[in-house]
Amino acid sequence: MKKVLLLSVISATLFTSCVSKKKYTELETELDDTKSVLMKTRVDKEDCEEKYAKIEERVSNYYAKINRLQDENDDKLEMVDNIAAMSNKNKKSMRRTLKNVDPTLVAGAKTLGDSIDLAVSHNLKKSLSGDDEGIEIDVNQTVVQITVSDKLLFKSGSYWVSPRAHKLLGRIAEVVNSESAMEVMVEGHTDNQTIKKESYLEDNWDLSVRRATSIVRLLQDKYNVDGKQLIAAGRSSFSPIADNDSADGRESNRRTRIIILPNLDKFLSMLEES
Repeated sequence: MKKVLLLSVISATLFTSCVSKKKYTELETELDDTKSVLMKTRVDKEDCEEKYAKIEERVSNYYAKINRLQDENDDKLEMVDNIAAMSNKNKKSMRRTLKNVDPTLVAGAKTLGDSIDLAVSHNLKKSLSGDDEGIEIDVNQTVVQITVSDKLLFKSGSYWVSPRAHKLLGRIAEVVNSESAMEVMVEGHTDNQTIKKESYLEDNWDLSVRRATSIVRLLQDKYNVDGKQLIAAGRSSFSPIADNDSADGRESNRRTRIIILPNLDKFLSMLEES
C-alpha cells in the first residue's frame, strides 16, 4: 500500500512538473513575441516622429518664406508706387477691375499695393468661386489665401473629397500650373469636437492632416500639379477663426486653407480677369 501511495505521489509530481514547464515555455514564447512587437512599435514610432519632424520643419520654413516674401514684395510695390513704373496694361486692368469692387473697400486702399491686392482678390474670386458658397479669398502683400468651408469639401468626420469640390480644385490647379515657381500649402483645420472612440481616426490632428493630404493628392494626381510645389499641413483645432461654443462657430472652424505664393510678375498678371 505504501509503495502504491509513493508511486502516486511521484507520478503526480512528475505530471505537475511537466505542465509547469510547458506553461513556462508558452509564456517565454509570448514574452519574446511581445518584445518583438514592442521593438517594431518603437521603430514605427521613431519613423512617424521623423516624418512629422520633417513636415513641421517644411511648414515652418514655408511660413518663414511667406513673411520674407511679403516684406520683399512690399518693398517692390512701394518702389513701383514711388516711380510709377507699373505697366500701362496692368494699370488699365487694375482700374477696370476696381470699378467693380465695393467702393468702401477701394476707399480703404491707402497704397498702390493695397489697390493691387484688391484687384487681384476680386479677379480670383470671380475666377475660382463661381456659384459655390463657402469660399473666401484674401490677398495680403501678394500672398493668396483661399479658405474653403468643409461643407463644400468633405462630409462630417471624413477626409474623402466631395466630387462637387473638384471643379474648384481644377481652377486652383490652373492658376498654380501657370507658373512653376509658385508654391502651395494646404492647411486642414477642424473644430474642437472630440473624435468618436469607434472612429478609424485617432484625433483631430489625424483628421486635419488626412484632409490636407487628400487635397494635395488630388492636385497632384488628378490636376498634374508638381508635387515639389505642394505642402500638406494639419492644424487640428488650434487655429480657430470663431468661437467653438456655437454650431455656427464650429462650422466656420471646419475649413481648409490653401495658401499660394506667386512671384511678383505672376501676381501682377492676376490683374487680368479670367
